[in-house]
Amino acid sequence: MALSSPKRTKRRGRAPMAEINVTPLVDVMLVLLIIFMVTAPLLNAGVPVNLPDSQAKALEQQPQQVNLTMDAQGRLFIDKAEVPAGTLGERLAALPRGADGKPPLVTLRADKTLDYGRVVGVMGELNHAGFNAISLVTTSSVSAP
Repeated sequence: MALSSPKRTKRRGRAPMAEINVTPLVDVMLVLLIIFMVTAPLLNAGVPVNLPDSQAKALEQQPQQVNLTMDAQGRLFIDKAEVPAGTLGERLAALPRGADGKPPLVTLRADKTLDYGRVVGVMGELNHAGFNAISLVTTSSVSAP
């Protein structure tokens, strides 16, 4: 007979379990989810720049914002895409506006070794394109003047 009797099972010990225990898999997946949730906000900036120090408080992240980066060589990047010289105004005009017609918030990350005039020139282009809400990104430091 193909079926085993209950008496045989008791003699040999426990019968093999045919179920998969998924509890360790769920635990590992939850730990990975927490790790990705913590590290995801840190991956926002893609262009490495040496930011100046400041004692200012951090601003809230907004869902509709544009990251404008100036590296040490003075090259401009919108998010991670490099902007050719002289085309910043066109690229800014092509950015989507909000439902109320307002432009998105611009966060400007400029390398601290750049000339102040270059940074102000980019801020002037932003203002001319209608972007009046500009946040300057710095690193927080207690020793800043």
